[in-house]
Amino acid sequence: MAPLATPSQRFLARVIDTGVLLVIDVLVSAVLLGGDVRHPGDVPYGRQVLVGMLMFVLYFAYEGAMTAARGQTLGKMAMRIRAARLSDGAVPGPAGWTRAAVYALPGVLTVILVGPLFWLLNSLWCLWDQPFRQCLHDKAAGTVVVAAL
Repeated sequence: MAPLATPSQRFLARVIDTGVLLVIDVLVSAVLLGGDVRHPGDVPYGRQVLVGMLMFVLYFAYEGAMTAARGQTLGKMAMRIRAARLSDGAVPGPAGWTRAAVYALPGVLTVILVGPLFWLLNSLWCLWDQPFRQCLHDKAAGTVVVAAL
């Protein structure tokens, strides 16, 4: 198997993916919340929550589809890393969807703070996990993040 990705590579890949999702978020918000999103207080709270939940579902779809198909999101491509099955180093396939679900969908629980706390713990887990530097979403899917050769 290829060498493991470093925590900094993984972090920068997430930063890039978050940037991609922020652009999508702005576009979706502009469409669903109206053209003027400068004053979110003017938009009913229920619509704001709905758009927030939709963004986590879109993040799940983005992460799941790309990881299942090629082991890489745009951020991972830029950082030259990829997710791989721990058992054989292959592209995750269906495990990519499991990985994405454990990573993105708890964010829907942002309203009660469970989502952000889990997200933080999940993302930091690879800093102390040995020997494969897996985050919780990697453990759930049986994947690791490695250099893309």
